Amino acid sequence: MTPRVSILLPVFDAGETLPTALASILRQREERWECVVVDDGSTDDSLAIARTWAARDARIRVVARPHEGLVAALNAGASLCRAPLVARMDADDWMHRERLALQCDLLDRAPELDAVGSFVRSFPRASLKDGSRRYEAWLHGLSGPFEIWRDRFVECGVAHPTLVIRRARLAELAYREAGWPEDYDLLLRVLAKGPRVGVVPRRLLGWRNGENRASRRDPRYALDRFTDCRAHYLARDFLGDRRDYVLWGHGQTGRALRRALEREGRRAHTIVEVHPRRLGQTIAGAPVVPPEALAEASSPRLPLIASVAGEVPRAQIRAALEALGYRDGIEFVCAA
Repeated sequence: MTPRVSILLPVFDAGETLPTALASILRQREERWECVVVDDGSTDDSLAIARTWAARDARIRVVARPHEGLVAALNAGASLCRAPLVARMDADDWMHRERLALQCDLLDRAPELDAVGSFVRSFPRASLKDGSRRYEAWLHGLSGPFEIWRDRFVECGVAHPTLVIRRARLAELAYREAGWPEDYDLLLRVLAKGPRVGVVPRRLLGWRNGENRASRRDPRYALDRFTDCRAHYLARDFLGDRRDYVLWGHGQTGRALRRALEREGRRAHTIVEVHPRRLGQTIAGAPVVPPEALAEASSPRLPLIASVAGEVPRAQIRAALEALGYRDGIEFVCAA
């Protein structure tokens, strides 16, 4: 029987946490699954542990590979998935027993969606820093496909171990080595076609905040690499063939994004600011004007990118632009 969903589980030196991850999979209410465990050349007992669990349950398939990195392991495992849906999972996390059932049900009900995520419960809670708590809260504020699409250039709107994606779409896009996080890269390519990613608004994954998380040790997860990733897809999918744009915000966040967009061949035509010391200046050839100047902008409007840190400033800018008739996601986007 063809499984309903294939779980794609890459493993590298995760012997301490892998049993918990596998145990949570075996407890799923949805029983029509297979789990493709891809061992990426582990130097601990991860491979032996995976094979022991596979001997107990034929739905677990183990693939041993030389160490080539996460992207190669993911693509190798994805090529072996047989189900029409592929659920990502990490070896140091655990699934709520309703995860697969609820996410697969949503995709069955919504054929217009390519993928779905869910809310998370980061743990251990005592180890979470303010940034991690803010990110989790921000994720839980994305209530549906439009919000995930609208804020796609702010942060990665799906915690990747919660992703369930249609196998055909994953085969079409695949994971890429682009010099920035492979999960954000994939999500932005899925969202290039519009609000095609949904969410089950329940905490269906225990997301470990451990010292070995890629976001803490992999240089591809450095802040400047996220900025480069955003700039690449802003240029390709939002600006398109337009070279010039309006930038709202030239603090640390906006300045870094402007420079990254310059490397993509795009130029800030005008910079909108509220800081009195910046008003009236010219920055990188762009005049700095107050928000009121947007009401006098000639038609057709240039696309606008609002690049500020913090939810409150973004909400204020969004409200101001919508009051001027700018269409969110079409004529302007928010970015971090």
